[in-house]
Amino acid sequence: MAETTSPTKRSPRKWLLTQNSDLRRIGVYNWTLPAFVVTLPDGSNFNVCPQAGACAKLCYARVGTYRFKNVLAAHIRNLLLCRDSPKEFEERMTEELSHRRYEGKWIRLHDSGEFFSDEYLLTWMRIMDSVPAVGYYCYTKEVSRFKRLVENQQPDNFLWCYSLGGKEDHLLDLETDRHADVFPDLEALISAGYSDQSESDLLSVLGDSPLVGIPANRIKHLLKKQGQETFGSLQRAQDAKLAAKNSGAPRELTLAH
Repeated sequence: MAETTSPTKRSPRKWLLTQNSDLRRIGVYNWTLPAFVVTLPDGSNFNVCPQAGACAKLCYARVGTYRFKNVLAAHIRNLLLCRDSPKEFEERMTEELSHRRYEGKWIRLHDSGEFFSDEYLLTWMRIMDSVPAVGYYCYTKEVSRFKRLVENQQPDNFLWCYSLGGKEDHLLDLETDRHADVFPDLEALISAGYSDQSESDLLSVLGDSPLVGIPANRIKHLLKKQGQETFGSLQRAQDAKLAAKNSGAPRELTLAH
């Protein structure tokens, strides 16, 4: 009697890209890193968001589910892959994005985390060129890095929105540069003349208005810290305080709007 062999079972594929609940609703996949300063397995610290300013104390990605042990560990694995093994990361990500599941889809880069180095940003731009059937977008506070490496030479399938609350806000022209600000509520957003992107995160890069408004996450202690300010106004106040300290002038007590 001939021996029969059972078919070999394949291990489930481990995807690099995931979907959080908000992005799943609109069919967008995301690539996630830890937010701000993170302690790595070797005990060293690494700042994933070098230009974070006023936003750092109000970041939704530093609380809640993002801090769950298993979630944070996965985000740190992503960071170590793209930071310490950029060639492997580029090869794996290019291969994954070439899968038919992503054709015609959008990828949000960094629902947490940032373009922490020139090398990392350029790696992503090569990936985008290699897989043109996929769209990519992001929010970023890396203003000088983008103006130097991306603007006027970006891949056709890459869109971005600058995000206020960072140390390089002053480099932006708020009349012409597409940018997002986080408001305490929808009423404040509309009153300031910004366009609400709550219906779809893709409106941050596809909407008609370059003034993108984001209502603050309803996390009580973060809302209390933010008060009636926006991330942009908090950063302007922080910049003014630092400028006054450096010049020896008396600092302004009220927040600049």
